[in-house]
Amino acid sequence: MSDSNAVNNKNNAPINADDLDVETLAITDEMVSTYLQDNPDFFARNPNVVANLRFSDSSRGVVSLVERQQQIQRQKIHLLEEEITSLLTVANYNEQLFTVYNDLYLNLIDSNNPSEFLDYLTNTTTQLLNLSSFKLFLTNKEFELGHESIVKNDCGSIIEKRFANSEYYFGRLADDEKQQLFDDAVVGSVVLVQLSHEDECLGFIAIASSDAEHFNPSMDTLLLNQFRTLVAKLLVKQLRKIGL
Repeated sequence: MSDSNAVNNKNNAPINADDLDVETLAITDEMVSTYLQDNPDFFARNPNVVANLRFSDSSRGVVSLVERQQQIQRQKIHLLEEEITSLLTVANYNEQLFTVYNDLYLNLIDSNNPSEFLDYLTNTTTQLLNLSSFKLFLTNKEFELGHESIVKNDCGSIIEKRFANSEYYFGRLADDEKQQLFDDAVVGSVVLVQLSHEDECLGFIAIASSDAEHFNPSMDTLLLNQFRTLVAKLLVKQLRKIGL
């Protein structure tokens, strides 16, 4: 046998998949994928290939191409249904929240004194929004409002730590911070909202949920921006009524 025939026989010999390394297989997969994308009429020219294609399925074993396409389509439809349901749930919740905020703002505007003002904030938070606690820390300690929502402890360190880069903080607190703000109440997660007037920090609102996942850093602040601005302005008006 000549050398050239030997080379030809060697090149035409069947390739054993066990002799191919992972990198070679990856390149082969890429080549096949590229070819099929560049030749969309391949299956039209080779209908017998489509008919004989089989796919390995972890739950159903070997299935046909049509079955596999149907399965993928069902999965896509299921994901779309879940997404639509989620969007409708969020939209419904936002609508309810918007209504609650509107009613709250009207009550805050009509409040006759600081105590009534804080009553509306506390009741709306704990009853209508079904959250566990509402607290207000004011930086000015030269007065005594005597309301249960007022935090008596010094929370300057919380302001420095939690509002260093934002007017909001969503998430969990350290045990000492929980004790400073909420005493022995059950606190899973919180939102802290800094209140400012004319570039001066008035303090912050602390709202707690017993659910550790309720408040998280990914939450939207659109409604809270309006809430923060209005509450700060109305709070200043209430404090001025008692000479502050």
